[in-house]
Amino acid sequence: MPNSLPAPSRAPIGAAFLTLKDAAEYLGLSPQTLYVWRHRRQGPPSFRMGPRGRVMYRRETLDAWIRDQEQADSRSNTALNPVSIPPQQRFSRTRSA
Repeated sequence: MPNSLPAPSRAPIGAAFLTLKDAAEYLGLSPQTLYVWRHRRQGPPSFRMGPRGRVMYRRETLDAWIRDQEQADSRSNTALNPVSIPPQQRFSRTRSA
């Protein structure tokens, strides 16, 4: 029977910093997606660290970014859902003389 569990991350469970590859795995995205988002200045914040300038992500920043995405999505934030907004009264454009 094949193992249906995902492969374990290379980063230690409590690691505060993740490489681009580990961050992509953590988010369930491809590394290419994170690379493109970084180039376009989109997605979660990242920085360069060390003498080789490796792109790194803070795990706590990734978690905060995920929460922000959830709050910005009208399906999970009922305050943003247009269906829950009461209808607005329209004003007549005609003027009485």
